[in-house]
Amino acid sequence: MAPGNQSEVTVFILQRFVDDPWLQDALFGLLFILFVTALLGNVLIITTIRGSPNLHSPMYFFLANLALMDVICTVTVLPKFLQSLVAENTISFGGCLVQMFVFSWVLGSELLLFSAMAYDRYLAICRPLHYGTLMSGRACVSLATFAWSTGALNSLVLTCLVLRLSFCGPKLITHFLCEIPPVLLLSCSPTFINDIMTVIADMFLSGLNFLLTMASYGCIIASILRIRSAEGKRRAFSTCSAHLVVVTLYYSTVLYTYVRPALGSTGLLDKAIAILYTTVTPSLNPLIYTLRNTEFKASCRKLLSFAR
Repeated sequence: MAPGNQSEVTVFILQRFVDDPWLQDALFGLLFILFVTALLGNVLIITTIRGSPNLHSPMYFFLANLALMDVICTVTVLPKFLQSLVAENTISFGGCLVQMFVFSWVLGSELLLFSAMAYDRYLAICRPLHYGTLMSGRACVSLATFAWSTGALNSLVLTCLVLRLSFCGPKLITHFLCEIPPVLLLSCSPTFINDIMTVIADMFLSGLNFLLTMASYGCIIASILRIRSAEGKRRAFSTCSAHLVVVTLYYSTVLYTYVRPALGSTGLLDKAIAILYTTVTPSLNPLIYTLRNTEFKASCRKLLSFAR
């Protein structure tokens, strides 16, 4: 946005999820529980992994990064969403840009991290003899750094492209957060470049990473099926089943959001889908990853008993 244009619209209005006061209160209570669950669960994962030397392996390193991304996503979206349900539902232009940047950053970084986690499981199951060499500590840090930095760069470009636009008309964002597509609908200037760059980013981050993740799991499943013993198959599948469940939940919601007509109106179903990947998935991730993981649960109990 040009310097003189920012004064035209300084505040946006976030559309409330529902208008009925009783439903707003009920939704506030539910989302607050999910907010606390996501925050505490993911912080517990990070603390447990950091404080347990036996969990200092590539799989848990990536899991800690995923938990940190979920924490950032939760604190970026949920507080403002909760406020809009029971109090003021406005957001400043600057606050909208910050939320847009951080949310797009974390979303893109998670998609890249999922590919890295799938690659890690592929090496562990399909190339076990070379796993230690190919997935060294330096390789893990490089993959995680690439995910964080590429997601940040992508978000920075898309957010800066929004800055060049003029906003002089309606202020109502037809969503409960400042995602790029509904914000572009409010622009008074052409958004062709923004639309093209958004589609390119979606194809790279969503489409390409989905294909890479599915290709990795195709190789993993084929390798598991070649294992003769039932116990061997069970153990091999248990090491990647949690990640496969999380990836399925995440991609099914994200792909729906970004593959549908990019700038169509944001209806109730779209908002419900957005709640799934901004609130429900971060709340479920700690349970999915740790529910059947005896090694993590033992380390967590040890850490909690030590804290007492």
